[in-house]
Parts: sequence; C-alpha cells; structure tokens
Amino acid sequence: MIHHLVLFKLKPGTDEEKIELMMRETRMRLLKIPEVLTVRCGKQLNPKQEWPFFFALDVESTEKLAQYLADPNYLRYEEEVIAPHVTERLTLEHEVEPGRDTRYS
Repeated sequence: MIHHLVLFKLKPGTDEEKIELMMRETRMRLLKIPEVLTVRCGKQLNPKQEWPFFFALDVESTEKLAQYLADPNYLRYEEEVIAPHVTERLTLEHEVEPGRDTRYS
C-alpha cells in the first residue's frame, strides 16, 4: 500500500474559513476517486508553522497512485481547490507494508 502525503504553504489571506472549506472539499472530492482507499486532511494547530494544510491518502499500489493523479476529479480538485490558495507543496510517498517488495507495488 502507498501512503501519499502532501503538505501545503498557503497564500497570504487564506483565512480559517478558506482552510475549513479546503478540508471539506478535499474529503468530498478525493473520496470520489475509485483508487483512493482513505483520505485524511487537516490544518496546523500552530499558526506560525510553515505548512498549515495537508492531506494524506492511501492507494493500493504505485499503479493506482498514477491512476489517481490522472483522474479528472483529482485534476479539477487541484485547479479549483488547491491552486487558488497554495504557494508551495511538499509531496511524500511511502510504502506502508513492511517487508513488501516495492518493485511490485
């Protein structure tokens, strides 16, 4: 299984209300994508942190991750929810099943 984690730096003026909207939209939109098994998202508790918003999801394999990233629902989400509020992102992907040969993920 692949755990896909994305941290975001937000544009100035992205207030608490917009972050709450981003959280709702993240859950609603990304769970519509068949390859996505779970979605979590949230906001940083300390307002001085560099990365105030994140989402994380799980997919079965690297093939499923590629399908998710090409899905029209994901592309619309990026354009409509993320792009208007984000200045920078950090994307991390991890294999979460110990001992599994990742060449076959």
